[in-house]
Amino acid sequence: MMKSIAIALCFLFLSCQGNAQAKKEKNTTTNTSKKTEYKVTKTEDEWKAYLTDMQYYILREEATENPFTSELLDNKKEGVYVCAGCDTALFKSETKFDSGTGWPSFYKEIEGNVAFDTDYKIGYARTEEHCSTCGGHLGHVFNDGPQPTGERHCINGAALKFVPSK
Repeated sequence: MMKSIAIALCFLFLSCQGNAQAKKEKNTTTNTSKKTEYKVTKTEDEWKAYLTDMQYYILREEATENPFTSELLDNKKEGVYVCAGCDTALFKSETKFDSGTGWPSFYKEIEGNVAFDTDYKIGYARTEEHCSTCGGHLGHVFNDGPQPTGERHCINGAALKFVPSK
């Protein structure tokens, strides 16, 4: 009886050790993927001087603005939404829709100008969006949007600037 308990405890101990090592390897892989090189790079001090406090908080620290606070939420003008950090065109006004979530939402990005990564910050996987030129955090994309893509790019308004059509 005692021998069976000892064997069971050894097996349990070895199983836990294996899982801990697997998690460590997974985190290491995740950390190295964050070292992407971008066309526009600045020091943290340069970003702080260039951006407002809220823009810095969202674009550089990957934060989220409060819902229903963006001046761009109800914007219905024709034009292009660009990155507040580097002016890269990210979303066209014709792809914007009212998702009811409190953040500007789009069903399609301008291809090649938005980069995607996986984010586990709230305990499960989400697809995080970044500007592909400067790496600024934009928001997240979900698969509950309208057709034709079925996507909802839920974007922080402070990460964007609007350029009206001429």
